[in-house]
Amino acid sequence: MGWEIERKFLVKDESWREGAAGERYRQGYLAIGPPASVRVRVVGDTALLNIKKSTLDIGRAEYEYPVPVEDAHEMLDTLCDGIIIEKTRYKVPVGSHLWEIDVFEGVNAGLIVAEIELDSEDETFEHPAWLGQEVSGDARYFNSSLSQHPFCDW
Repeated sequence: MGWEIERKFLVKDESWREGAAGERYRQGYLAIGPPASVRVRVVGDTALLNIKKSTLDIGRAEYEYPVPVEDAHEMLDTLCDGIIIEKTRYKVPVGSHLWEIDVFEGVNAGLIVAEIELDSEDETFEHPAWLGQEVSGDARYFNSSLSQHPFCDW
């Protein structure tokens, strides 16, 4: 079984950007649970189908499979429910961890969320100065929620 332990935070300022390189993401949802969400994502010339258990817990079952990029674009254009999420993801190393910082675009513009994947739910990690409020348990910040209830409508 695939398993992910992830925590999400808002970002207080732009100081994380120094030296950060980003990749454009385009993703949409074929199904939004419970019991699970099913997402298709395109990053550059790769595409993935992701199945994730719907829960507010920071640990959850997750499965991910490569799919042909052409198929992924077709799914995004014809099968996804709600808004297609567009964002640039930056990877920022801090201590022994890699933060992923998503800068959202379109109807979710203005939202910046930092995520960290951990090996255990009680694992400690360095809190960089740019790290803001934790929103791990707030479903509004899930990408699946943003596809249905965009940031511009809050």
